[in-house]
Amino acid sequence: MIELNSEIIVEDLEEKTRLDVFLSEETGWSRSQVKLQIDGERALVNGVSRKAGFLIKNGDVVSLSFSKEILEINAEAEDIPLDIVYEDDDFAIINKPQGMVVHPAPGAYNHTLVNALLYHFENLSASNDKIRPGIVHRIDKDTSGLLVVAKNDKAHESLAKQIAEHSCFRHYLALLEGNLKTDSGTVDTFISRSKNDRKMMAVSEDGKRAITHYTVLERFGDYCLVEFVLETGRTHQIRVHSKHLGHPIVGDKTYGIKNQKFKLDGQLLHAYKLELTHPTTGKRMAFECEIPDYFTKILNKLKNK
Repeated sequence: MIELNSEIIVEDLEEKTRLDVFLSEETGWSRSQVKLQIDGERALVNGVSRKAGFLIKNGDVVSLSFSKEILEINAEAEDIPLDIVYEDDDFAIINKPQGMVVHPAPGAYNHTLVNALLYHFENLSASNDKIRPGIVHRIDKDTSGLLVVAKNDKAHESLAKQIAEHSCFRHYLALLEGNLKTDSGTVDTFISRSKNDRKMMAVSEDGKRAITHYTVLERFGDYCLVEFVLETGRTHQIRVHSKHLGHPIVGDKTYGIKNQKFKLDGQLLHAYKLELTHPTTGKRMAFECEIPDYFTKILNKLKNK
């Protein structure tokens, strides 16, 4: 695996320049290769992950951790069972199980949702790249629940636009440690890569704006069941905001408490509802799925107690 790790201080630019264009000229890599690295958050501008089209200026600091390994990934079809909640010619709604990675990446080349999609669907959008066909948005490996998959580029563009414009509503259920003081509220912060651990995200003074709405559905003394609705979709957003509130998600190995009471494989966070507008008909649609058994068992224990 060939890596390119460096820090570049931008200077001598006559005008603001696209990040992918700048890095292609600096590294000698093609723009498509550079975009894969940028999409994999391997190029940070002033410590913040940006899009390929982000305009950089003199004085900016671009930190690289490029890897040839990510360029060698070519997703292949695998016969993996899928819980398909809905499907038509434009898109499908998938109920992803906990433990499944959404798309191939270094360290997880096979057994991902994309590998399963390539087996089950003849057509998928190509709006992203060869390792993420059909993927409009993601949910974490250890988060379960609904996500939408585009089956053609036109649908992909429409669905991605809805997410960007906050007209596609994503509802989550989570069990939190302790009890929130208020029954409902909104967390409005900025989120960026943690300065202490690049694998983690953190509330910061810069980064990207992150807005999460929450409502307490049930209280159990030492825990509370909460509904979260995303207005934005930053990496680990609900998990980071839960920690920021002082009540991390039960089972969260990254942002949760050290001494977990329950033996779990991941956080009790489930994307149970998805609302969107059909890309072709314009009809407003809503989809729901049940809470996984391991989540329900914990809730029943708390209720009985």
